[in-house]
Amino acid sequence: MLCALEKTVRRGPCTGMIHHSDQGSQYTSRAFQERCSTHGVRQSPGSVGDCYDNAMVESFFATLKRERLPDWCFETIDELRGELRSHIDDFYNARQLHSSLGYVSPNEYEAGFRKSDLAQIHV
Repeated sequence: MLCALEKTVRRGPCTGMIHHSDQGSQYTSRAFQERCSTHGVRQSPGSVGDCYDNAMVESFFATLKRERLPDWCFETIDELRGELRSHIDDFYNARQLHSSLGYVSPNEYEAGFRKSDLAQIHV
């Protein structure tokens, strides 16, 4: 998870960003908490045993399984990883419109956030 956080930080300022997760040890570790604090990311751990915390992720995987995986056939795990990265980076984050984001893609939403006044707040 530290690698994913660092990848996000390299894309631009994260001050004011909220990182929502479950209460797994990787998110509650001192290293992850300190890194979030250093970059101005506020953590928002979900409630223990709350099934609604995973609703967005479950929706993503349901859509992936229904719309993409039936057409894919993989020889190796690395081939699968490459296709998933491509799907997430080139389609889901770049072009997929989300009703919960005002019918813009995640990349457009993030760009708007980074330009907003909220992103300028120092936590």
